[in-house]
Amino acid sequence: MQDSTTAASGFLLEDVPHLSDYISHLPTYPDPLQDNPSYSVVAQYYVNVDDTVAQQIIVHKNSPRGTHFRRAGPAQKVYFDSEEVHACIVTCGGLCPGLNTVIREIVCGLYHMYGVHRVLGIQGGYPGFYSRNTVPLTPKVVNDIHKRGGTILGTSYGGHDTSKIVDSIEDRGINQVYILGGYGTQYEAAMIFEEVRRRGLKVAVVGIPKTIDNDIPVIDKSIGFDTAVEEAQRAISSAHVEAESAENGIGVVKLMGRYSGFIAMYATLASRDVDCCLIPESPFYMEGPGGLLEFIERRLKEQGHMVIVIAEGAGQEFLSGHPPIVNKQEASADQLLPDVGLWLSQKIKDHFAKYQKMPINLKYIDPTYMIRAIPSNASDNVFCTLLAQSAVHGAMAGYTGFTVGPVNGRNCYIPFHLINEGEKRVVITDRMWARLLSSTHQPSFLNPKDSTAVREEITEPEIAD
Repeated sequence: MQDSTTAASGFLLEDVPHLSDYISHLPTYPDPLQDNPSYSVVAQYYVNVDDTVAQQIIVHKNSPRGTHFRRAGPAQKVYFDSEEVHACIVTCGGLCPGLNTVIREIVCGLYHMYGVHRVLGIQGGYPGFYSRNTVPLTPKVVNDIHKRGGTILGTSYGGHDTSKIVDSIEDRGINQVYILGGYGTQYEAAMIFEEVRRRGLKVAVVGIPKTIDNDIPVIDKSIGFDTAVEEAQRAISSAHVEAESAENGIGVVKLMGRYSGFIAMYATLASRDVDCCLIPESPFYMEGPGGLLEFIERRLKEQGHMVIVIAEGAGQEFLSGHPPIVNKQEASADQLLPDVGLWLSQKIKDHFAKYQKMPINLKYIDPTYMIRAIPSNASDNVFCTLLAQSAVHGAMAGYTGFTVGPVNGRNCYIPFHLINEGEKRVVITDRMWARLLSSTHQPSFLNPKDSTAVREEITEPEIAD
């Protein structure tokens, strides 16, 4: 783990490892960008070695300067000669919009910016390292892949064997490893880096964060999130049309978000057709005064229809002991959760049939695989390009053991250990959640005592605006 350092100006720099930290007398080379005609128009294309980005953009006048990260970008000196670079790319975990765009931009960035011609695609996730499933990647091979969903390299959960993977890296002569994946994948990438460092190999290990749940800590967002929110709106719109077209119509939409409700929250705010949004971070109760069922009754009486968005991890405390509704043959290495959307839909139907004697028309929509399997939208395509190029610049500059991501709108190099400290979650005492409550006009489902307890648990609320 890289030690943090306190700068003279008072802030804490969470620096990332460098190859020169454990390999002495490494030669350096002039950055090929100085001869690249594409960059000749840029006034200052090298990032100053002292450039940092603050984790918190808003600080109190007399507070410490806070935590900073090394700013991503081209360096004046590089630690790899272009001819010696043998890079590889691997995608792990679940699908996500933007994977192919990142693959394309890493390949094209290495080729066009740095003159690197040897890039290998590892097929099928981590097991591909030692099962010898590889494919050569060139700009011609990857030219149109950003127009497709999924990943041309294939992906899988699990199969991580650190020793075997590093053996394969060493045997193949690979010296730059680009790993695309979510929370678990980045944790395993850190293990690969530690083994590489232990062996003293000149290998840069770089992570690119990938999860539509947007639950990776420190960074503003990860690839695929914008696309996921946009596609989730289509499902919400369908639910709204169904609900509005029927007497006492109810549309229930389940969105991804096992531990973090960011997709549900942002899709709700963007659509403006949602009457109630339920996420894992905000407890709710079904029965009694102020409960969800009472709210549904009131909203149906007021407007004759309603739309409910629920994240897959919300309300799981009600389903403890229930067998998972998902087919076990479809299970990944992730922990299976019962289908809370089906459970909630049935609960609502039973309530109105038994207690209210009131006919309802409920439609349940689960767009999970539609959302994550589509190509990335324009916003994510630009974002993927910036991340991929920042990753390439960092590896060529000799940095290693880091994940690249945006902090306050600037791409940074973030040490693995900070990325792996736990999932980022919606702060329900923050302004963004208050905006959602104001938009949907739903109750918080927290009594004042619960709300105070939640506030006391949060010592450093995130700045959401």
